Amino acid sequence: MSEPVQFEDAVDELERIVDELERGRPALSLALERYEQGVKLIGQCQKLLDQAERSVTLLTGVDDAGQPITGPFDSAATTVDGRSG
Repeated sequence: MSEPVQFEDAVDELERIVDELERGRPALSLALERYEQGVKLIGQCQKLLDQAERSVTLLTGVDDAGQPITGPFDSAATTVDGRSG
């Protein structure tokens, strides 16, 4: 079983793959293999981002005792017309 990939490591590898493909460095067969690796890394990154989003809480204030009041993060509140960005 392979070790879990770290988000930052996956992004770094994606950047290397994109750079290689943009420069036309690898032969076609290797380029296809690297492209497939990139697609898998994108899926892994999306999964990690989804997991992080589910664990994020939003600080909504403090109660009378000075304790933080939190609620779930609503990603829809950070989108414009239903789109990220």
